[in-house]
Amino acid sequence: MKWVYILSVIAIYIKFLVMPNPVGDLPSLTIVESIIKDSGIPNAVTAIILRNRLYDTIFEVIVFTIAIMGVYFLLAKDKPAPKIEQFTDEASIVLARLGATISALVGVELAIRGHLSPGGGFAAGVAGGTAIGLVAITSSPEWMQKIYKRYLAADWEKISVLTFIVLSVVTLAGFELPHGELGGLFSGGAIPLLNILVAIKVALGSWAAILLFIRYRGLL
Repeated sequence: MKWVYILSVIAIYIKFLVMPNPVGDLPSLTIVESIIKDSGIPNAVTAIILRNRLYDTIFEVIVFTIAIMGVYFLLAKDKPAPKIEQFTDEASIVLARLGATISALVGVELAIRGHLSPGGGFAAGVAGGTAIGLVAITSSPEWMQKIYKRYLAADWEKISVLTFIVLSVVTLAGFELPHGELGGLFSGGAIPLLNILVAIKVALGSWAAILLFIRYRGLL
């Protein structure tokens, strides 16, 4: 019986090599050009993520939210680290905070202009989370926690998720904002707003996870 399966696989493989798939009449526009035309933005990748596959992206954002909740659950019964080792030499502190500044600026750029150039909300959120992580390794955990609570970062994270879901559902229902001029900052309908919301969500979620891991596991 196994020889039947082996011969079947060989036959299918030969078919792929010898018999090309029939090609019908190609549309006048390529797939990428069609996506750009429909979405109103030059970044076809962002258009696919936040328009063509928006239903999937909603659940990707929800999965990230569940991951942060998992960190809370994982560390719920742990005891805080008795001593947290941090970088104390001046050179490391200067380099880390310089890197944090650059990363934060890159994150803002990717969030605002991610629909016009390579980038987007997820990349912007990672850049923002990196900036927060670089500040965390050179700052007091108590100070970082105080800033996190002062600016209600946890609340803003929840608001960004809920707003993203509501705006996505409205978009999926067929209601779109004006696309504007192709290549303009205010183009693509709701895509720029969705980009910014994803960036806020990922950055603030990363901040929460970083604080928890530093508090319970330390840095080194």
